[in-house]
Amino acid sequence: MQGVVFGLSGGIDSAVVAGLAKRAFPHKALAVCLPCHSNPLDREHAALTAETFGLEMLTVDLSSAFDQLVSTLALGQQGRPVVPELTLANVKPRLRMTALYYYASIHAYLVLGTSNRSELTIGYFTKYGDGGVDLMPLAGLVKTEVRELAKYLGVPQVIIDKPPTAGLWAGQTDEGEMGLTYRELDEYILIGDAAPHIKERVDSLAATSTHKKRLPPIPRL
Repeated sequence: MQGVVFGLSGGIDSAVVAGLAKRAFPHKALAVCLPCHSNPLDREHAALTAETFGLEMLTVDLSSAFDQLVSTLALGQQGRPVVPELTLANVKPRLRMTALYYYASIHAYLVLGTSNRSELTIGYFTKYGDGGVDLMPLAGLVKTEVRELAKYLGVPQVIIDKPPTAGLWAGQTDEGEMGLTYRELDEYILIGDAAPHIKERVDSLAATSTHKKRLPPIPRL
């Protein structure tokens, strides 16, 4: 493979991956901004990151593709039941995965993921969505360490300071959806220190998301 491609969301994790990719592959690192009914500010921050690191960035709006796919899927629903918000939200990262592998195939690049150790521990990612990648450069770093690396690499401060969000729906934040703060999660991961309710929450999320971190089981005949 000749280089790397990754999604640039406007958040801190993808910004850190952008900085690392530029260092490792100065002339063969492609950033792709993939808005999908996203906050316009995220696109601005993605562009700011690309400019900061001198990266080539493509912008491909997936909103119409999302609308068409959801509309088509709805035609096959018997009785048209209400679709859970998370079901619709998970379509977005899976569309982004498809787009990234499209460009990866064209350029003979590997797809870089932006998930960190904190998210991977509790399964805070979409199976076959943002979890569908070739390499995970941040997988060994908790969120607190990602922030420190962001400062070292020169990620714009406005991106470091913004509340982490997957951008799945308006007003959504990582910590709000997880039910705990990154600081609480990171302390439990690194030193095992947490209040009983935090330990219970983390252990429960980790257990129920185990399937996301394993290959599908193969029956032994």
